[in-house]
Amino acid sequence: MPRRTPQSRNQRRSAPAHNPPCPCGLAETYEACCGRFHRGEGAAPTAEALMRSRYSAFVERDEAYLLRTWHPRTRPAQLDLDQATRWTGLEILATTEGTPFHTTGTVTFRASYTGGSLHERSRFERADGAWVYVDGDVS
Repeated sequence: MPRRTPQSRNQRRSAPAHNPPCPCGLAETYEACCGRFHRGEGAAPTAEALMRSRYSAFVERDEAYLLRTWHPRTRPAQLDLDQATRWTGLEILATTEGTPFHTTGTVTFRASYTGGSLHERSRFERADGAWVYVDGDVS
């Protein structure tokens, strides 16, 4: 019987294929991280957490979550996500306010996709106690 090395033991502990790492870039699995927000098992506690969960929703093409977490005054009637876009990474560049103690906040991020990236400063507000996306400035 082959002897296991520490490296082979660590490889066995990686996330199973059915529970991949979260697209938002944090060290948790999708199910434990943004997946719980997508399933409605709680709300994002900060503007940054909402930004990350919305990025993951774009990756997962979860239009219902994106609409649900969009401020009612700026929410479109529907989304038409480009099925060809392959999101490849999220980088949070800056945040202002947006903690559980604030009512507004901003998150500046770069979202990469095959062939390019999107750089945006997003605005968030609390509506009925939950963080929602208002709008953003794309540069």
